[in-house]
Amino acid sequence: MNENFLNLKLKERADAGAYRSLRLNNGYADYYSNDYLGISKNGLIEKWMKDFHFSHGSTGSRLLSGNYPLIDDLEKEIASFHESPAALIFNSGYDANFGLMACVAGKGDLILYDKLSHASIRDGIRQSFADAYSFVHNDLEDLEKKLKNRKGNCFVVTESVFSMDGDLAPLLQMADLCAKYDAHFIVDEAHATGVIGERGEGLVQKLKLQNRCFARVHTFGKALACHGAVILGSDLLRNYLINFCRPFIYSTALPPSAVAAIRAAYRIFPGMNQERQSLHDLISLFDGPGFKKSDTAIQCFIMPGNEKVKQVAKRLFDEEIDVRPILYPTVPLGEERLRITLHSYNTMEETKKLISILNN
Repeated sequence: MNENFLNLKLKERADAGAYRSLRLNNGYADYYSNDYLGISKNGLIEKWMKDFHFSHGSTGSRLLSGNYPLIDDLEKEIASFHESPAALIFNSGYDANFGLMACVAGKGDLILYDKLSHASIRDGIRQSFADAYSFVHNDLEDLEKKLKNRKGNCFVVTESVFSMDGDLAPLLQMADLCAKYDAHFIVDEAHATGVIGERGEGLVQKLKLQNRCFARVHTFGKALACHGAVILGSDLLRNYLINFCRPFIYSTALPPSAVAAIRAAYRIFPGMNQERQSLHDLISLFDGPGFKKSDTAIQCFIMPGNEKVKQVAKRLFDEEIDVRPILYPTVPLGEERLRITLHSYNTMEETKKLISILNN
């Protein structure tokens, strides 16, 4: 079998210094995972579920044999927690974003999305029949300029916390623009879930914007330390997704064991105020040259060039501090960086050491 065409593409990526490979975790100081609250590291879900036993197979899609009381009840519980009329669970954040964006807008509609939106959002948009344009990152003036030319049903899409820069979207002002131009507001809360808000409910609820969003996406694979995602919205949106969202319709449902883990996470993270305070204490250390301003658990240190950022990551690794380099093409050329994710279990001492190495 001739697979040389694969090798040619891999060589191009290697020549650009952007070749990806898998590596095992090593036990060094963790500044790379999304386990912001330490739920996974400390085995909190396992402790919660130690006296329960759930099936590891759902046996089919939700529309066939994979719908069962536990998942239906959990959707109602999550909807209540996030102050939403309805909720629909998906197998992953990628599935939720992709499926929502691919099916909700049609021919003659318009999607406006932040230039730095996650790949799952952009990939879903490509599958839709709508016209789509990006707006300059967090730029309200550019967004309004494009909204003035709206047509059909219009959708404005952003993340509340951006996964690479850690900055916050100006959600309040964006919601105002959506109201002014009759646009549907969609917010991905992946990196806000569990971390932002008094109980980790996310930025939308912290700003009391839950009734001004057409849809919200919360994912469970980051601070919640399990798997899956949920789309929040009206009962009408939920029924629409059940009928038209292909990743939902054609995927085997999450099994009861996975859904029980999500339920456990929702019992655990709202009360983790001390862990959220520990994150804020660590965030306050990051205010020096080279760091992009961020008030979240995602900090980044910009250093253009794939090879340069990999060399600095190795230097930290040699000091038993594990920070992963983010390379082009994951981020734009010239914006390669170390993406530093903070956790409630990182110590002040090791964090100061990390910053000191980067500043020297």
